Amino acid sequence: MSAKDIFHEAVKKALQKEQWLITDDPLKFKFGNVKFNIDLGAEKLITAERESDKIAVEIKSFVNPSAITDFYAALGQFLSYRLALEALEPDRILYMAVPFEVYQTFFQLEFTQIALKRYQVLLVVYEPDNEVIVEWIT
Repeated sequence: MSAKDIFHEAVKKALQKEQWLITDDPLKFKFGNVKFNIDLGAEKLITAERESDKIAVEIKSFVNPSAITDFYAALGQFLSYRLALEALEPDRILYMAVPFEVYQTFFQLEFTQIALKRYQVLLVVYEPDNEVIVEWIT
């Protein structure tokens, strides 16, 4: 199993503060002969409808010297996870969690914005020190 991201616990606590029930840590599944481990699986009850929203969250820290290299890896992983989830759990929505500071800088670049739009990447922007979700970007 791969190591947890350095901000794993901060994102987990931030989701819990927003009333998400962490159901899987990590969310493990198999598609064909390929094993997947997405950082978190969570659910939130929709009171009026008596149904729940299901999400999967892949946490990224972007702490390496090259943000673009981190982005290449994160995007490839995100797209692979989404492909497998769509086949196995089509009602679960996948998000990439990114730190607020990185979102304000690297994720505002024209290239990054075009890539996010083209590949329909959903984001959870988090603030690791305060363990809060700053924004959900769909």
